[in-house]
Amino acid sequence: MPGNTLSDTAQKVAAERLSVGSNALLVVLKLVVGIAIGSVSILSEAAHSGIDLLAALLAFFAVQGSGKPPDEEHEYGHGKIENVSAVVEAVLILLAAAWIVMEAARRLATGTVVRNPLWGMAVMGLSGLMNLFISARLMKTARATDSIAVEADAWHLRTDMFTSFGVAAGMLLIRLTGWNILDPLLAIGVALLIIKASLDLAVKAFSPLVDVRLPLDEEAAIRQIIRSYCSQCIGFHELRTRKSGSERHIDLHLVAPRDQSIARSHELCDQIEQAVSERFPGARILIHVEPCREGDDCSLCIARCEARPDGFRKR
Repeated sequence: MPGNTLSDTAQKVAAERLSVGSNALLVVLKLVVGIAIGSVSILSEAAHSGIDLLAALLAFFAVQGSGKPPDEEHEYGHGKIENVSAVVEAVLILLAAAWIVMEAARRLATGTVVRNPLWGMAVMGLSGLMNLFISARLMKTARATDSIAVEADAWHLRTDMFTSFGVAAGMLLIRLTGWNILDPLLAIGVALLIIKASLDLAVKAFSPLVDVRLPLDEEAAIRQIIRSYCSQCIGFHELRTRKSGSERHIDLHLVAPRDQSIARSHELCDQIEQAVSERFPGARILIHVEPCREGDDCSLCIARCEARPDGFRKR
């Protein structure tokens, strides 16, 4: 069965190019303004955008690599490159959060003065609006192509969007109240949000690396598809699933009437594979056919297969 289509890969690469460009611009703007006005919260956001830029670059190369077809060294394809990329991104985000907390704690201890916070409010408001647009574009692409790498990048920018708007509001409060202590406190708040996002991402990206099964609702849909062919076979068992990047790998044992021809069993497997692929595009399906061992009368077994909710049949 086919893996990622060229169209899917092209969509992911185009989305990541946009992410790389926007993050590069935001890093420069936040650094310039953060240094100019002496704001640790804006400098922390510059670090956040810097990590987002690195993550976008990782995702850019990952989606290019994962879109390559299987070869002699990687017979199951390159889908897990996306998962490795996303795990690395999560680790980088945690490191950035640790730096932000340490810098904010230092400013709390030594004191801080934010000069001209309105400039900070302006650049953070612009950052929030840019990330709102880019993250929506990336999330749409991630859902269309089922890409964990693009989804990870989208969540990075969405987190950056919320923290940018939060820091912008903080800059306004500092301007109105003169409470400069709000600056490092906002930075710590940014770090806590970053930590949560990185942990969520790490769990989601790491699971396919250790071949965790597909979600239960997806397995249920696969079982239902196979059960719809119970009138042409006896049952199935040993259903196993896993995910690699955006590719789903599915294998099972199909029990067929023992007097059924090889040609007919092969045709049935093709029908099941096509039905599953229509529900889960890009799925790779392996079916092992075995003969029924319970006698010549198939009607009773077929009736049992159709009656069981999971389509599972023990021999």
